[in-house]
Amino acid sequence: MTSSPLLRVEDLLLHFRTSAGIVQAVDRVNLDLERGKAMVILGESGCGKTSLARAILRLLPRNVHEYTGKVYIGDLETMALSDEEYRQKVRWLRVSMVPQAAMNSLNPVMRVGDQVAEPMMSHYDVRKPEAMRQVRRMFEHVGVPQDFVHRYAFELSGGMRQRVAIAMSLVTSPDLVILDEPTSALDVLTQANIFNVLKRIKKEMEASFILITHDIATSSELADRVAVMYAGQIVEVGDALEFFPEPLHPYSEKLMASVPKLRADQEPDFITGQPPSLLEPPTGCRFADRCEYCYERCAEEPPLLSRNGRQVKCWLYEEGEPRYAQLAGVQHHE
Repeated sequence: MTSSPLLRVEDLLLHFRTSAGIVQAVDRVNLDLERGKAMVILGESGCGKTSLARAILRLLPRNVHEYTGKVYIGDLETMALSDEEYRQKVRWLRVSMVPQAAMNSLNPVMRVGDQVAEPMMSHYDVRKPEAMRQVRRMFEHVGVPQDFVHRYAFELSGGMRQRVAIAMSLVTSPDLVILDEPTSALDVLTQANIFNVLKRIKKEMEASFILITHDIATSSELADRVAVMYAGQIVEVGDALEFFPEPLHPYSEKLMASVPKLRADQEPDFITGQPPSLLEPPTGCRFADRCEYCYERCAEEPPLLSRNGRQVKCWLYEEGEPRYAQLAGVQHHE
């Protein structure tokens, strides 16, 4: 008997109103994640990764045009809750987030220890001494010296601020933590240290993560599952052990080929063209204009996310039968 996933996302859609028109930021996304696992969401800038995270968390701007679908945390359907019920039952307690810019998420006139303690005091109604003891324990988990609880954010390095933000997301022991580009503004050594912290927390606390990142190489050390996003849609989902050696979707293949390889005499590849506008996305496959394996059907009809084996949103895998090698061979021959 298999247990239900920790997170289940069904047909999640989030569109925004802008002066230029309706932006289809998240378009019918389906995902699931087991407890204690980490999923990495990869894709180019502007593909909808952060919008997907905010749709899951219900951190929505005022210009929402359409927001539909279902999001389950365990057996709880969060989309059915009112805003107040969601605040009391889900946010911080069941799911939390580490934003992209840690410095912007920390109050410059509050000591970082007080900020990390605030979610505990608000949601668990504990007194400050007990909350601060938990903060110190969490600082120890993420590698922040305990005496830093009395410091302000501007007194900390970028890496330490990021660790504090991670501690804040974990202090209430939520089921799921979403991290949006947690190492984007850090140097290479600090990035490696942050990922080591996340790996240790995942093992010691059995935490579940969704990691949004451009750092394909480093994220591979943390990932159990990989989802690739393109133009507001998920185009491939699979186990990390299968995905990284052999991505299936043509976009995933190009994305992986763009990563420099230190031990291979091979130049990084690149993807020609530009992503489509999310104001008026193509009617067929959204990657068709940039795909070297595109054929007539790709431009006319949107592919489905295949559920046979690995999930790929591409007509080359119609009905689970991989035609990729055959068509690729024809394309290369031509």
